[in-house]
Amino acid sequence: MKNKLVNGPQIFPLWQLIRWIQDPLLFQQECCQIYGDIFTLNVQGFAPFVVIGNPLGIQEIFSQNPDNFDVGRGNKIAEPLFGTKSLFVYDGKRHQKERKLLMPPFHGQSLQFYAQSICDIAMEVVNKCPENQPIIIRKVMQTISLEVILKVVFGISEGERYQKIKPLLAQMLDVTDSPLTSSFLFFKFLQKDWGKWSPWGRIQYTRRKIYQLLQEEIEERRSQKNNSGSDVLSLMMAAKDESGQSLTDDELKDELVTLLFAGHETTATSMSWAFYQILSHPSILEKMRKELEETTNNLNPLEIAKLPYLNAVCQEVLRMYPILPIIFPRITKTKMTIMGREFPPETWLTPSIYLVHYREDLYHEPHQFKPERFLEKKFTNYEYLPFGGGTRRCLGYALAELEMKLVLASIISKYSLTLTTEKTVEPQRRGFTISPAGGVPVILLGSVPKTSDHG
Repeated sequence: MKNKLVNGPQIFPLWQLIRWIQDPLLFQQECCQIYGDIFTLNVQGFAPFVVIGNPLGIQEIFSQNPDNFDVGRGNKIAEPLFGTKSLFVYDGKRHQKERKLLMPPFHGQSLQFYAQSICDIAMEVVNKCPENQPIIIRKVMQTISLEVILKVVFGISEGERYQKIKPLLAQMLDVTDSPLTSSFLFFKFLQKDWGKWSPWGRIQYTRRKIYQLLQEEIEERRSQKNNSGSDVLSLMMAAKDESGQSLTDDELKDELVTLLFAGHETTATSMSWAFYQILSHPSILEKMRKELEETTNNLNPLEIAKLPYLNAVCQEVLRMYPILPIIFPRITKTKMTIMGREFPPETWLTPSIYLVHYREDLYHEPHQFKPERFLEKKFTNYEYLPFGGGTRRCLGYALAELEMKLVLASIISKYSLTLTTEKTVEPQRRGFTISPAGGVPVILLGSVPKTSDHG
């Protein structure tokens, strides 16, 4: 198949778009069964893109010189939400420079500061939940995740600005609450501002109010000579490149909103899936509690996050429920051979996280929740890739994993919960992400009795 894209479904591009919006997991699965683990989708409004569900093919892509691809312009779909000065839509040297500036707040010493805050926020939110009444766990996780974004990322935790920005951020996030409202991201003609009572107009109005409040926060901090906070915004404002240049106010605001969308919905969704699986498997919950009870008295939060079984459970959740069904496309700038196939310049190569994570030859019984598989084997970055890979791997992955582990550990070690439904919770599109339909209904039963209480 020289110089032409690989086979794929021949249905109309509009119908492919509808299928992609409705259920990108089932659509990929069906295509994989018919065409194998590399096929072309022709989705209306986008260039044809080659979906690759083979780890060897993904390894070949990630091993390429990053200058051989454009990625940022393939992410333009996110521009209406993230802005034009987000790392997400940059390519080449500008992407490298911005990523280097943004890296320090998400790694190393910074995580130490965030860890205790995450535990405190989780307990503060759950302590306010009513006992013995149905609650939606995704809403609880969204509340926790939004507080983490506000306090740890934005550095805003109290006062008038906090009271103003919090409901605005929640409104902005609700834009992508269902497959229907998510359609605004895929159909450009729906992106019309007819005033704040129209759907897209309301999004733009909310966005302007958020940016205004963020600008006030940035200006206030710049006016303080001794601004040495440990939150992500403070560290981003202090960062300078080799020539002494720091991020502009517009860049800071777009990066903060990118972090809001990339960090809030994704983490809240992963934690919701985790509770669904843990509460569906009492033996797994018991093992987690036992590990925590035996060790947490002597450990700080960062050490808790390294516990083997807790880590394996979180990895299995991220395997079964990758937040994004695919990695955003790599657009070839030169002729390229992948898996023996030759692709011309301007080919959109799109690794599929979902297809790789459900390969029977990698993950025995992939539809079963088995945390032990991550204790028995170490998977490569091409076999397990919940945060993408290569030079575009999610910048905040370490913070996302830390939040997921500490929120789970904090809640299950203190509270008993039970699912209120025996029905299987199905995945549903929420914006760019895939989340649990119905949000996982549970009941908070009260405090967990310690092992010593059983006699």
